[in-house]
Amino acid sequence: QVQLVESGGGLVQAGGSLRLSCADSGRTFSSEPMGWFRQAPGKEREFVAAISWSGGSTFYADSVKGRFTISRDNAKNTVYLQMNSLKPEDTAVYYCAADPEGDYYLPDDWEAWGQGTQVTVSS
Repeated sequence: QVQLVESGGGLVQAGGSLRLSCADSGRTFSSEPMGWFRQAPGKEREFVAAISWSGGSTFYADSVKGRFTISRDNAKNTVYLQMNSLKPEDTAVYYCAADPEGDYYLPDDWEAWGQGTQVTVSS
């Protein structure tokens, strides 16, 4: 059973940086893609980034491309999201996801989720 635990959220000023981490206690971490999604108040959960099992391929939402970087350390069963040049519109709860069954960009296609970590960017 996959268990995902996010950390690293917090309050930061616009232009600042944060690094989110997601530890995966599942035994198949190194063989599955991982992703990050976010959900702002009153909005639907949206795709942020995804990474292949090897780390060789990465995918980003247009809104974060060039500012966010997803990476993984399979030896530590951990996936990261480095967020730079943060904007107030990046404020949301950020969720780690594992075990996609189809389209990386669709929340419904991911099987396992963490509890989320709040990121707040002040202007």
